[in-house]
Amino acid sequence: MRYLKPQASSPLPPFLEGSAAFIRHYVRRQLPQFIILAVLVISAASCAVAIQYVMKVLVDAMAGPREGSAAQTALAIFISLIAVESILWRLCGWLGCKATLAIGVQMRLDLFDFLNGQPMKYFAENLAGSLGQRVTATAGNFGALTNIVIWRVAPPAVDFIGTVIVFTVVDWWMAVALASAVVVIMGGLLAFGERGKHLHRTYASYANEVGGSLIDVITNMWSIKAFSARSREHARLAASFRAEADAQRDSWMYTEKARLIHDIALWVMAGGMLAWAVRQWSRGEITPGDVVLVSALTFRILHGSRDMALSLVDMVQHFGFIEDTLRIIGQPQTVVDRPQAPAIRPRGGAIEFRQVSFTYGTDVEAIHNLDLSIPPGQKVGIVGPSGAGKSTFVHLLQRLYDVQGGQILVDGQPIASVTQDSLREALAVVPQEILLFHRTVMENIRFARPEASDEEVHAAARAAHCEAFISRLPEGYDTLVGERGIKLSGGQRQRIGIARAFLKAAPVIVLDEATSALDTESELVIQASLVKMFRDRTVIAVAHRLSTLSSFDRILVMNGGRVVEDGDAAELRAQGGLFARMWRLQAEGLTLDAAE
Repeated sequence: MRYLKPQASSPLPPFLEGSAAFIRHYVRRQLPQFIILAVLVISAASCAVAIQYVMKVLVDAMAGPREGSAAQTALAIFISLIAVESILWRLCGWLGCKATLAIGVQMRLDLFDFLNGQPMKYFAENLAGSLGQRVTATAGNFGALTNIVIWRVAPPAVDFIGTVIVFTVVDWWMAVALASAVVVIMGGLLAFGERGKHLHRTYASYANEVGGSLIDVITNMWSIKAFSARSREHARLAASFRAEADAQRDSWMYTEKARLIHDIALWVMAGGMLAWAVRQWSRGEITPGDVVLVSALTFRILHGSRDMALSLVDMVQHFGFIEDTLRIIGQPQTVVDRPQAPAIRPRGGAIEFRQVSFTYGTDVEAIHNLDLSIPPGQKVGIVGPSGAGKSTFVHLLQRLYDVQGGQILVDGQPIASVTQDSLREALAVVPQEILLFHRTVMENIRFARPEASDEEVHAAARAAHCEAFISRLPEGYDTLVGERGIKLSGGQRQRIGIARAFLKAAPVIVLDEATSALDTESELVIQASLVKMFRDRTVIAVAHRLSTLSSFDRILVMNGGRVVEDGDAAELRAQGGLFARMWRLQAEGLTLDAAE
């Protein structure tokens, strides 16, 4: 039999293949705005150079005959250029803000969309807080890069070109000397900055990891208090913070060394250029205005070159942050839809496993050559000892992982050949651990079907026996449940999870120990509601308490990744096998693991 094999992994989108490609992708999306921004920046910086030249003209005019109008004309031009420069910079600020914020929104959405396509194994291996911080910080790093280019790199570059042109009017050799000095200083600083690139990357990695670790500790504050671990966690965080601080100090001090090198070069070059200009003036070869021009532009270009060089070092640091984010978030997706995959067409909820095998990366298979057929509308319970493969069965059915061998079909359609979203739309899943959003009770139940009316939400809550405790909440259905639903008990969260399943009313209902936090009486009542509400739907229930499955059509007993027994509760008890042993142990208040 030929099976449809899932695609091994998804190729990375081009914009995730490196920080440079990432930046280019988003600049192109707002290219007209960035072109206009570049024109404004060049114009504003050119005005600044022109102002210095007009100052020279003004000084020379003031040194001449007092009755001339040249000084008044130069003054008028000087004031006008200051106003134009100011207006142009304000336009740069407005347009830069608009373009950067628009890209920041889209960037975070794109990263979230790609992150959302990662398999559950990926989220088990990466801290949620760290991932969230990386997504948010990447937009901030792009904004910082944009500001650096607009305010600290482009203006000095324009100043340099303009200054060299102006200096040719004063003294050709001065222009050559200044250009040569700036090129040497800039080249040296850039080479020096490149050598420290690994320090900036290391700091970026530490900063993201520490942020995620701190959020993880805050999220698990109950465990810290319950196990008297405050001092231990304080010590662990202190070690992490110190490691981050050490990495930050190395990055910071390397930049300070670059500043020191430039300050020495600035002192030598500025002093030399000014002495040269004064000497030329004393010989009558240049005017007092030329001396003022050389002095002003030399300091401006050398300060600008320092800002530009150090800004380029800062840019390396921001690129390091982005590269670190892409290294973590931009990992190839391993569970992906096939090209042009169709949506699944539900036709009753039939489920079939054909020779399915799966391993989590170890030598031991969690599911081994599983052959299984569940007809539409059947109520099936799944039981077995810990590690038998029950939860893996549920995860594979949802295609949270792809099988390594065999094929899973829903209503005759291989789940690897349809879109993941359409598959999960056909399933209503209630896991053992219900994690709620920090939203109201109403919003959490309605999450299963956003278009549902209030009455439909209330009906689902009644069926899941939620209304009694909801009515006691401070604001009823409008009560915020807290992060991960912390304001509610485990049983209350499970009831809300079951209410979601009722509201979704998908053709296949999957309950992964969905009532484990309820008392036996409540569990029996809700199981009865499930059978009644979903009498025409396929129900798969992983359960720990075997008695709650007595009314189910069929029970599968799993062990070692295989189905070792199959039948209804009465038949399995009569067989005297694993199910009968588990039933007897539970009746005696023991578990199979404890008995072994």
